[in-house]
Amino acid sequence: MLRVEAQQVAFFETPIAYCRLKNGEEVIAALEKSIRARHAESEGVNRSNFGGWHSDTEMLKWGGEAATELADTTVKICKRLTHFQDANADSHDWIVRMWANVSPKGGMNHLHSHPGNLWAAVLYIDMGAETEGEESSQEVGGEFYVEDPRFPLAAMRNPGIRMTGSNGEPQQYEVQLKLERGNLVVFPAWLRHGVKPYFGNRERISIAMNVDARPKT
Repeated sequence: MLRVEAQQVAFFETPIAYCRLKNGEEVIAALEKSIRARHAESEGVNRSNFGGWHSDTEMLKWGGEAATELADTTVKICKRLTHFQDANADSHDWIVRMWANVSPKGGMNHLHSHPGNLWAAVLYIDMGAETEGEESSQEVGGEFYVEDPRFPLAAMRNPGIRMTGSNGEPQQYEVQLKLERGNLVVFPAWLRHGVKPYFGNRERISIAMNVDARPKT
């Protein structure tokens, strides 16, 4: 009988920074105030959003100092996640575009990616009905999810198969993230993601960002 000494290794990791603002209540409150004011005066635009409001992508111009502070914090996280061959993060100009999302009951975001950028990020401002004493997150929906970038996996001969990861658990083709007010998630811009339909009774508010880096000239 053959005897095998085997070691399972994992390659091609997809880094996601799952963060929480520890002392961000003042910033979050200021961001919410700016978003609600903009929402009241602007029709917004249509992107991946369905049934919800998507602001223009110039929030750094109308979001005040809180928006600038959020952008700076997000860039610091992106720098820690980024390696440039024969260069360093500070030798690049970092560019952030920011916008707000307001999702009423029935709102969602289709599965999509953010081409032309290095990183994408989302910050949750108000979870809507997902607050203490109200409906549970499972009941109100609105889960933020990411798709396995090895997308052919789900379309192979046996779509029920799952590869066992280095932790011994089966790998899913889609992962839903449990998020709360003050959670900031940073992920590669090419990673497809979306938001499940939201059924809460109050509007849910979040901020999204595109982050790119270009060599300084």
